[in-house]
Amino acid sequence: MNIAIAGGTGFVGKHVTKALIDRGDTVYILTRSPQEYKSNHQVSYIGWLHDDFHPEQHLPKLDAIINLAGDSLFGYWTKTKKDRIYQSRINATYAIIDFIRKLPEKPEVLINASAVGYFGTSDTKTFTEQSEEQGNDFLAEVTEAWERTALQARSYGVRTVVARLGVVLGDEGALPLMAMPFRLFAGGKIGSGKQWVSWIHIKDVVGLLLYAIDHKHVDRTLNLTAPSPVQNKELAQVLAKALKRPNWFPTPSFLLRTVLGEMSILVVDGQKVLPEKAMESGYRFHHDTIDHALAEIYN
Repeated sequence: MNIAIAGGTGFVGKHVTKALIDRGDTVYILTRSPQEYKSNHQVSYIGWLHDDFHPEQHLPKLDAIINLAGDSLFGYWTKTKKDRIYQSRINATYAIIDFIRKLPEKPEVLINASAVGYFGTSDTKTFTEQSEEQGNDFLAEVTEAWERTALQARSYGVRTVVARLGVVLGDEGALPLMAMPFRLFAGGKIGSGKQWVSWIHIKDVVGLLLYAIDHKHVDRTLNLTAPSPVQNKELAQVLAKALKRPNWFPTPSFLLRTVLGEMSILVVDGQKVLPEKAMESGYRFHHDTIDHALAEIYN
């Protein structure tokens, strides 16, 4: 297959690219700085998001497009930072839609990243792809606009999947930050510890993205979370065990809200999200429990 990836040089993108190469696909990474990378027979770096770049003129017929582009959520959420989070996702997705419009032959599928933040936060509710309730915080606002933009690809006859990512566990991303207090012998639960963490191992992020490409029955929303979300207090216990560190230093919620500001929603609050479509469609998870996932990462 010929597959284009926006955001292909990031944490998730690098793993997806490797998996596609390993199975024999040809990958075209859309980037603002193609001159910084060296192409080869399986990976080509194609310029985009600049008036001088016309990616549609340099590509063969594509089978799929994966859009993972977007500014990191980490960092104090000033107005400027929130604007970057919002605009980077919406602008990149609009650019993907315009790119599809210009292609003489349309791809079969667009896989567009989203996040479980769409559902808002709750300690009591369980969310699946069937859940229609949307949150009312900043992340929910961003993801709703992100998904609405991506679904415009359907007007060009392109099957569109919005992949709602949970907390991705791997050697980059959120986990090193979560692990740091434990490594410093100061780890513990956050706040009450009752908030849900809907996590997923990076191998299953890759597995589900490729599954969505290959299976035409996967359409519209797809939750990219493990089938066994955990509360923060359980995550703290398992993380401490995996790192061989104590789990004794709880962090008060009010302290994190004071220090991190609005970004504290990422660690102080959460949501219980189940991958109903993946489970019902027969996808087999590489890591379906938090113990197994963290043991694999830290071993």
